[in-house]
Amino acid sequence: MAHLDDLISTDILGYLSAQENKSFLRFITCGSVDDGKSTLIGRLLYDSKLIYEDQLASIERDSKKSGTQGDKIDLALLVDGLAAEREQGITIDVAYRFFSTDKRKFIVADTPGHVQYTRNMATGASTADVAVLLIDARYGVQEQTRRHAYIVSLLGVKHVVVAINKMDLNGFDQAVFNDIEVDFRNFAKDLGFEEIMCIPMSALDGDNVTTSSENTKWFKGPSLLEYLESVDVDSATLDSPFRLPVQWVNRPNLDFRGFSGTIASGTVEVGDEIIVTPSGKRSTVKEIVTFNGNRDIAREDMAVTLTLNDEIDISRGDIICKIDAPAEQADQFQAHVLWMSEKELYPGRQYLLKTTNKTVPASVSNLKHRVDINDFSEVAAKTLGLNEIGVTTLSLSAPIGFDAYKDNRATGNFILIDRQSNETVGVGMLDYALRRASNVHWQDLDVGKTARSEQKNQKPALLWFTGLSGSGKSTIANLVDKRLLDLGRHSYTLDGDNVRHGLNRDLGFTKEDRVENIRRIGEVARLMVDAGLITMASFISPYRAERQMARDLLEEGEFIEIFVDTPLEVAEKRDVKGLYARARAGEIKNFTGIDSEYQAPENPQIRINTVDMSADEAAEIIVKYLEDNGFLAGYDS
Repeated sequence: MAHLDDLISTDILGYLSAQENKSFLRFITCGSVDDGKSTLIGRLLYDSKLIYEDQLASIERDSKKSGTQGDKIDLALLVDGLAAEREQGITIDVAYRFFSTDKRKFIVADTPGHVQYTRNMATGASTADVAVLLIDARYGVQEQTRRHAYIVSLLGVKHVVVAINKMDLNGFDQAVFNDIEVDFRNFAKDLGFEEIMCIPMSALDGDNVTTSSENTKWFKGPSLLEYLESVDVDSATLDSPFRLPVQWVNRPNLDFRGFSGTIASGTVEVGDEIIVTPSGKRSTVKEIVTFNGNRDIAREDMAVTLTLNDEIDISRGDIICKIDAPAEQADQFQAHVLWMSEKELYPGRQYLLKTTNKTVPASVSNLKHRVDINDFSEVAAKTLGLNEIGVTTLSLSAPIGFDAYKDNRATGNFILIDRQSNETVGVGMLDYALRRASNVHWQDLDVGKTARSEQKNQKPALLWFTGLSGSGKSTIANLVDKRLLDLGRHSYTLDGDNVRHGLNRDLGFTKEDRVENIRRIGEVARLMVDAGLITMASFISPYRAERQMARDLLEEGEFIEIFVDTPLEVAEKRDVKGLYARARAGEIKNFTGIDSEYQAPENPQIRINTVDMSADEAAEIIVKYLEDNGFLAGYDS
């Protein structure tokens, strides 16, 4: 490297000690498209003499082929490493770079400015201490500037540098700088930033990047690097309550049992009293074990294993806290969600929620509103699309330990995962627990499912009939119901059309209403199964995620998926209600099979082909399945 520290040649141990004890700062560059984010990072590295000489030679060669600065070195190429980025002159992925000065160590994330890559920008901001928000001096505050400012505020970044870039193109006009600063401060006054530092600069030529510029003698503030070297971001987190999310229960032998993880906030000492969330178990710290040996005290960001003086039950995903400041626990929350998928968010659909080291099934029970990032107004919405931000209520299948995101970023954040594709579809920040939820408990009843089923001499089940409109679902379900009645069994049929006259009369046929339709039916069917009934549910239920949601409400083996597999052309020929003809004519919107998707079951318990068999034959196949699998032979407890 061009940069050499004198200590390297004179006192290598002293040099290593100095590096180890430097403070550490994570920051991101963000802002609108082509504001100069990658160029700014390249300039920081170049002026700090932190580029390997062979790397510099490579960049010089690439500048001639892919650069955007004419005969000058295109410093943006230092971080725009993807071929597509170099060809288009934009940032797509998040690029991380490490560098160090005499005063501090840094990790910088160069994040994309394009709207379609906002999710990538949020990823970079989630661990940042400082956000460097670039603004092109020619254009001022743009919509993407506001979006990124709002997102970094949501993600808990308290220190913002507004780098008003390309000032050389306006002759370093102070009036231009002042107008943009006033505009941004007015916009950001309610975003909760502790500090906003505005700096005029030219990343291309290095003005006010690492040293103060002669071109802006009217500016009395620090250069960007001077600010980054001096900003204090450590004190607040060390003063936060102690949190250790358990990643692994370390049990190498019978004589050792420890709980491993990275300390999310605060400090811990040997002898401290601890409490575990959500179980509430208590003990005291016996040892703090690290890779470099035992310690008497450990702090945030350290990977440790704690041993305790008592044998208590602790699992992966639990949070170890000090007794005087435990984390909260709840299973219902209000939360902000940034949606990261091209598939829209639908209230009622089940996802997996992952926070710290714990993953639980969860659903967005209500979308309160979408946030307009231009003026922070609340916009009524039924769904969230890609890069949109909304305020939601979440319902989890089990309680988790947590802190409000504003109090602790590590234990207040979460991601939402699609259960079918395992794609991360959303990131979120927990605002608070819904207190009313903590006052609602399951009531123990003396008469349960077992007693009700034994009384009826059957095992309860939910027979879920799915298929296109006109496939014959309702006809077959009705025949099964009649056959069970003849056998002296207790059953009931929930039919898609019938429930829309009462329970679901307020729902339409949009995708979000279809999701809610099946969510409600799943809950009703669960109650019927709990009553010991063999329940038929005959619904198109076009989406696998909602059918899985209904399955997850029941015990293993109680959900029987029956795919009434009828080709679209056959269902259209039957068309006894005339619905397909009206859908083809455009009179009915969101009709399954025409302009709305149907996701066929992949592994149904029973597949019925109504082309090759009659409805009576199909009903007999289903009843025989129930007999062969013990549903009609009495309840085996």
